[in-house]
Amino acid sequence: MKETDIIIIGAGPTGLFAVFEAGLLRLKCHLIDTLPQPGGQLTELYPKKPIFDIPGYPSVGAAELVDNLMEQIKQFQPEFTLSETAVTLKKQADNTFVVTTDKGTQVKGKAVAIAGGLGTFEPRKPEISNLADYEDKGVEYFVRKPERFAGKRVVIAGGGDSALDWSIFLSNVAQSVTLVHRRNEFRAALDSVEKVKALKAAGKINLITPAEVVALKGEGQLSAVVLEKEGVQEELPTDYFIPLFGLTPKLGPIADWGLEIERNAIKVNNALDYQTNIEGVYAIGDVNTYPGKLKLILCGFHEATLMCQGVYNRLYPTKKYVLKYTTVAGVDGFDGSRKEAEKAVIQSI
Repeated sequence: MKETDIIIIGAGPTGLFAVFEAGLLRLKCHLIDTLPQPGGQLTELYPKKPIFDIPGYPSVGAAELVDNLMEQIKQFQPEFTLSETAVTLKKQADNTFVVTTDKGTQVKGKAVAIAGGLGTFEPRKPEISNLADYEDKGVEYFVRKPERFAGKRVVIAGGGDSALDWSIFLSNVAQSVTLVHRRNEFRAALDSVEKVKALKAAGKINLITPAEVVALKGEGQLSAVVLEKEGVQEELPTDYFIPLFGLTPKLGPIADWGLEIERNAIKVNNALDYQTNIEGVYAIGDVNTYPGKLKLILCGFHEATLMCQGVYNRLYPTKKYVLKYTTVAGVDGFDGSRKEAEKAVIQSI
């Protein structure tokens, strides 16, 4: 059985950054993820999508951000169990935890941090009768390789951040980009909305609102979509149709761990350290919920930081930790080392 300080369920950006914050406290981490590589949604769904709300980066590619996080935590030598799903959580008599995966791997830890993002997820699909006939034949739900759309006619449907971000990005890649939304208003960042309007004015994006894609056409391969606007239907030739209506999240086995769940998210105490109703089990990132919750990567980083502080205080209640800034102490200059903490516990006994 593998042993560690913090078992992290999920190797997305929040889980990866938690390794860094734990490392500053000399706490070891073991990450478990269903996917075959670290990075979560950033790696699996949109590795080349630009991200605009990471401090210090006007724009950073999703895969680049994951690479930087991996480089940042390399010094703390985290362990990974990938391509395996955490299925059971059992609390031991000594208040440690054992997590078992679907392939029988067992990891024992002093605390558990659930950083599973949206959990397992599926794209929300529009109600088009023959949609399945064109999946992987012109219908795509994710943009994993933007270069495949080079010189192609692309129709994107949706009004959220992903729809607008990819419309902006692909306007410099595709032959043509048409963005279709059933409302005139968007649910995306104001900056993205302004960029789309500017690209429309420049003739680089064809913006059609309010309208919907109601049918697909093509002989074995998508060749056109049927748009309906104000009761009038129009056929629009295209090579790709990308409906971006978000993801349907599912917690999977985690939902059976006795955690307090609200609207498919784990309730936590955000007033302190994002602990769940089970002492020693925490939830950080998109998987949790609390009043005022924002599902942003930078919020996950903040939650991971406070979670690690909470774990340290729980494991070493008699050891007073004095926060030092990395700009002053450096990564190796922290006095909260494992030996000192363990010594403090022994002395307290």
